[in-house]
Amino acid sequence: MFELEEAGGAHLLEAAATGGEAGQELRKEGRMHRQVCILVTLDVQLKLALMKTPRASVPLSPRYRQLRRSLARLGYISQGSVLDRATLSPPRSGYQWTRKVGQKTITVALSRDQYQALKQAVDNARTLWKTVAEMERVSRQVLFEALPDTRRRKRLSKKVLGLI
Repeated sequence: MFELEEAGGAHLLEAAATGGEAGQELRKEGRMHRQVCILVTLDVQLKLALMKTPRASVPLSPRYRQLRRSLARLGYISQGSVLDRATLSPPRSGYQWTRKVGQKTITVALSRDQYQALKQAVDNARTLWKTVAEMERVSRQVLFEALPDTRRRKRLSKKVLGLI
């Protein structure tokens, strides 16, 4: 801003604001447009720089990183359960996949290959939800330990924090 004021930027803004003869002359020469654009650009950049407030960042704990890596290794996921009907009493042939949709239970007959693939997907889904629950627990523990707290008469219990 200082350099622009030295170069006549203040004069340009004043001329533009008043709409006087000086502003009209500068508009004809095309100088006012360039100078005002530069001033507006600098103003926007200054506002953006001021808006970037530093946030309290907490480095990821080793356990949290390990959990993230385990999520990346999961394959397909699916809700529901799968059943090998040969294990029933009396034994039957075939395989089935069962899941809830709204208030209804949906059952689908499966081939052997579909059964094996869906069995792995259902197991992966269970692992996913256990891992996410563990990530939440670790997150709360780290965040409550690492960041400044409000003044309390007594410490928060592990039960309140959801750590047990």
